Amino acid sequence: MKNFIKVISAAALAAQSVSGHYIFQALGKGTAKGTPYEFVRRNTNMNSPVTDLSSNDLRCNVGGATGGSTSTLALNAGDQFTFSLDQAVYHQGPVSLYMSKAPSTAAEYDGSGSWFKTFDWGPNFANGQAQWTMTGTYSGTIPKCIPAGEYLLRIQSLAIHNPGAHPAVVCELRPSESLGRRKRDPFANREDPWGFQGIGSWLHCKHLQ
Repeated sequence: MKNFIKVISAAALAAQSVSGHYIFQALGKGTAKGTPYEFVRRNTNMNSPVTDLSSNDLRCNVGGATGGSTSTLALNAGDQFTFSLDQAVYHQGPVSLYMSKAPSTAAEYDGSGSWFKTFDWGPNFANGQAQWTMTGTYSGTIPKCIPAGEYLLRIQSLAIHNPGAHPAVVCELRPSESLGRRKRDPFANREDPWGFQGIGSWLHCKHLQ
């Protein structure tokens, strides 16, 4: 038996504070690029990053605390989806996917609950150098074991070319169905789901450059 869920997606970019940043602006089913801001919460800070690592704007970007007029995209557990940007990622660093279950509707959820990571595009090492996935689209999959309900889906690009984090965030809406094979919620709450607290992550990032 399949369980129906809805999801709002959140996309975050961590990049240096210079002009010409990129924006995760569209979500589509399968490999479709989607229409900008149809299923993505529109941010109000253009392509600027969020520089305060204690800010709630890390969840869904500046201006993205609620869904507003954002539509929902229907998906099943195990379905593929694709995030598209206004231009290809050009800052080196990992790209990560997160989800958070809404207490009621995804459209009204501000992302203040617990989050869990579903995927990382990490580095591939060759000849002592880290090679990163830098492209204009990123395709992921809804976990098959996810419990029924409504969710936020968040994508994050964490640039490591310069010390300090500058995240930019955006949110999207979409429903999907779950296979519902697990009775318990397999995803634990985390106080620092993005991994920004402390200096260890930055030492690690600098080592990868």
